[in-house]
Amino acid sequence: MNLNDLLTRPAARRARALIRQLEEETFAEQLRIVTIPAPSLHEGQRAEFVRKRFDALRLCRPHVDEVGNVLAGLPGASQPELAPVVLSAHLDTVFGPETYLIPRHVGNRVYAPGVTDNARGVAALLTVARVLVESGMRTRAPIWFAGTVGEEGIGDLRGAKHLFRPGGNLARPSAFIALDGSGIRRIVHRAIGARRLRVEITGPGGHSWSDWGAPNPLHALGRGIDRILRLHGPARSKVTLTVARAGGGTTVNAIPATAWLELDLRGEASEAVAELEKACRRTFQEVVDGENRERRAGSEALKLTVRVIGDRPSGQIPETAPLVSAAVAATRMVGARPELVASSTDANVPLSLGIPAVALGAGGESGGIHTTEEWFCNREGVLGLERALLTVLCAAGVE
Repeated sequence: MNLNDLLTRPAARRARALIRQLEEETFAEQLRIVTIPAPSLHEGQRAEFVRKRFDALRLCRPHVDEVGNVLAGLPGASQPELAPVVLSAHLDTVFGPETYLIPRHVGNRVYAPGVTDNARGVAALLTVARVLVESGMRTRAPIWFAGTVGEEGIGDLRGAKHLFRPGGNLARPSAFIALDGSGIRRIVHRAIGARRLRVEITGPGGHSWSDWGAPNPLHALGRGIDRILRLHGPARSKVTLTVARAGGGTTVNAIPATAWLELDLRGEASEAVAELEKACRRTFQEVVDGENRERRAGSEALKLTVRVIGDRPSGQIPETAPLVSAAVAATRMVGARPELVASSTDANVPLSLGIPAVALGAGGESGGIHTTEEWFCNREGVLGLERALLTVLCAAGVE
């Protein structure tokens, strides 16, 4: 639906007015949400909070699915046979259950781990749902609201992958919009894919003096790191390689029996990421083979194991796609300059399947993301809420 046409509808005007009236309530709800622990793979407590809020809003069929996603539908679509629009926000954070989550106010900033990523997105999801119900909005296509699990790190987009699995319970949507973090300018329409590997090298171990000459897994790991950092991805596509974690050994006077590391490989083109992965696997095998050729006679050989611990698919839609155009128009409507960018979000999954999808910030300003000093400022926060509302309504259409 064209934004100019949308803005002529009385229900749309009521919805825009209401979302502004609810700005302070949205911020207060954001601060409640951030105090509810939701580490990736352990989002149950926050999911139940969102389910109860969906139920209180009298949305259709509020429920928690098999992996922990919270889902509910907007009642009253005039053309329920149309493919739905999905508005989502991920529930999980990167912080463990022991993390202190009580917000701390300093000037116009609020500090709390996860206050922006993604307590802001979840609060915005609830407010948009409330506005659509209370304004009497009747959309053409159905709208589903989703609080997803497992978006961060080790979660590996678990919730989004479940939503879009073959034969899943949710019909293939016409559009997917993820509310993630803060801001009113960025529009993510290109998905940065990621392939995560755990490389483990094992050997006989031994005493650092009497067994010297036995192959050392940590030595091999170090040589492998040095070599993979010299690898270059294809010139046609940007690819990044990060050695994210590493470890091994038990004491200072022993040859380690095990050494390991975890790699994060990223790029917009899945072919380029796959090519870099092959190069990394080949490099570590060559290093291990070299160490084994030089080991002391009679000592046990090193063994290499590489396994995938994360796979975030890539994909994109063009800048001219109707969903992107709607998000651009809504961004300009709230007085901001659109920035079309690539990132890694829940939108990766539908984009990889050819489903139109974008990720949007939910207003406000922020910093220190993924640290215990994460902060949020509600300046221009309502503009992010209004942008999300207008984008959803353009995608679903209004009677």
